[in-house]
Amino acid sequence: MSYVLDTTVLSALMRAERGPSTRLLRERPVDVVLPQPAVAEIHYGLARLPRSRRRRELEGRLAALLVAMQRAPWTDDVSRQFGEVKADLERRGERVDDFDVAIAAHALAIGAAVVTRNLRHFTRIRGLQVEDWT
Repeated sequence: MSYVLDTTVLSALMRAERGPSTRLLRERPVDVVLPQPAVAEIHYGLARLPRSRRRRELEGRLAALLVAMQRAPWTDDVSRQFGEVKADLERRGERVDDFDVAIAAHALAIGAAVVTRNLRHFTRIRGLQVEDWT
């Protein structure tokens, strides 16, 4: 099984939370990827923090994770999946943030499961495998 980590899980890894960290170590590095939308959301969150020791520590932890983990490329198939998922959600009157749709599109394009704590949003997406590593 391959996995795409969402922003909530990447954030938990930055805080070295036991559940996600332990589970990540059980997986082969080639089977777990970060989509750029999750990386972008983390950078946004860090940019909103005041300059402090905590911010520097989190930035250092993010840098270490980015060195260690592969990115899922944004391909034409990801773009197609994004359009299909967003249109399907609209037709059903469901609301999911665009960044979450983009993360899901990455997983669908490569046949992976999304690892998230935000089950409420991701389980609305048809055909998407979702796991919570907490």
